[in-house]
This record gives sequence, C-alpha cells and structure tokens, in this order.
Amino acid sequence: MKKILIFGASGFIGNALYKELCPYFDTYGTYCSPHSGHEKNAKFFQYDLEQESASIVLENLRPTIIISALRGNFDAQIRAHREIIDYVQKVDCKLIFLSSANVFDAFSNYPSREYDKTLSMSVYGRFKIKIENALLRLPEEKSIIARIPMVFGAKSPRIAEIKRQLNEKEAIEVFSNVVINATTIAKLTQQIHWLINQDIHGIYHLGSQDLTHHNDLIKDICLELGHDKPLLKNVYDSNFDRFLAVVPEYNILPENLRICIEEVIKSSVVKA
Repeated sequence: MKKILIFGASGFIGNALYKELCPYFDTYGTYCSPHSGHEKNAKFFQYDLEQESASIVLENLRPTIIISALRGNFDAQIRAHREIIDYVQKVDCKLIFLSSANVFDAFSNYPSREYDKTLSMSVYGRFKIKIENALLRLPEEKSIIARIPMVFGAKSPRIAEIKRQLNEKEAIEVFSNVVINATTIAKLTQQIHWLINQDIHGIYHLGSQDLTHHNDLIKDICLELGHDKPLLKNVYDSNFDRFLAVVPEYNILPENLRICIEEVIKSSVVKA
C-alpha cells in the first residue's frame, strides 16, 4: 500500500485531501498549531516549517508519496521544499506539488496551458515558480505539478467570506475584466486521488474547462446563495480583458473528473 504524507494537512485543501485519501491509502499529515485538535489523530505530526526541519518527519515516516499543501512564510517554505526534494532524490518517492494559476499572472492575452512558459508579477506567483523550477530538475517520474485556480465549495474559505460580506452588507470586490476558471474542493481531491492511482507524472492544470469573468462568477454564486442584488465593488486593472486561467490541453483527465463553471456555482450551497 502506498504511504502518503501530506504537508499542510490541517489547511483547507490539505485536510480535504487527507479525508479523501485516508480510506484508501496509509495516509499521514502534518499540522502546525499545537491546539488545533489534530494532535488527537495518531496519523498527524506537528511540524512548524519556520522552526523545524522537514527531513525529520520524512526520515521517521519514509513516505512513498508526498503532497505539498503547505502555507506560510515563503522563505521557510522554500527551505522546506529543498529538504523534501533532497529526500525525493534519494529514495523511491514522488512529490505532488500544489501550485497556482498565479505562475502565469504576468501574461494577459490568453489562458495558460501546461507547458507554457511561467512568468509572474506577484510575489506569490514568483514563489510558486521557484519551487516548480526546482521540481523540474528532478527525474520526470518523481514529481507532479498540479496548478490550481480559485477553489470553491460550500465549506470553502472563499464561500464563507462571501456569505459574511453578504450578511453584513459589505461590498464584495470583483475584477470585472479578469477572465478566470475555477474548481471545487470536491473535484480537486478526486483529481489528485486519480493521479495517485494512475502512478503518472507531469504537469496538470486542474481548472474548469470553460472560462468566465470573475465578476460574473461571484454574481452567480451570490444568486445561488439567495442574493440577487449583492453589493459589488468593481475593480479594473486595465482597459482590456486579462486572462488568469489554467486550462488543460495535453494532460486531459477522464470525463468524469472534468469540471465546468456551472458545477462550481452549484457547489456553493450545501445540498440537503
């Protein structure tokens, strides 16, 4: 049985991945806060990336698949990923790195495909690129780069914030000329599960196959939540449409694992 270690398993995406994978694999996770409740789970290990070495957890557990869903200080994350990559180089192990659409945020004229050149204007995007480039120096069978757009879902932080803003009649900031794609936490975890089962490698874009303007997506989500006249603050950063979307072209997932924007919108409400 594959032994999986999720760095950042106490976060939103990391915890959803743990819940998806633990019934099928020998799955472990890390958490940072000592009073988060995760210390009661025997398969969770406390790990502070700013104070501790990732190699200690790795050498003790000896995973065959590592999923990086870490959050926190960028410099500390880079140090941690260097240690993780050193481990992956030495043993029979694969690293799945959850990257971001922001590795392409310097481009604006078209959606980005798997093997397009990365270039970012943001600190976050450049940080993700730095780790991606380190992974690309590994033997190709040892890594998966999973680039992810905005992640939604009924219990997601993004939907929680939209609900709070709606309830408090606070303006929701929307980017009217930014064209995006998106996904749901449920679909994302299913896709990562499939990638593990298939024992494959490469770069995967795990966003919806169709695109929408950011403001249209937020308006439609608000409508799905029962608010047909939300207070929106339109932000324009250029006079033309700007694309920030990771679209699959080469590494296409099975049809049942693909997603469309309509499914993202519907996912914002808990089904009875």
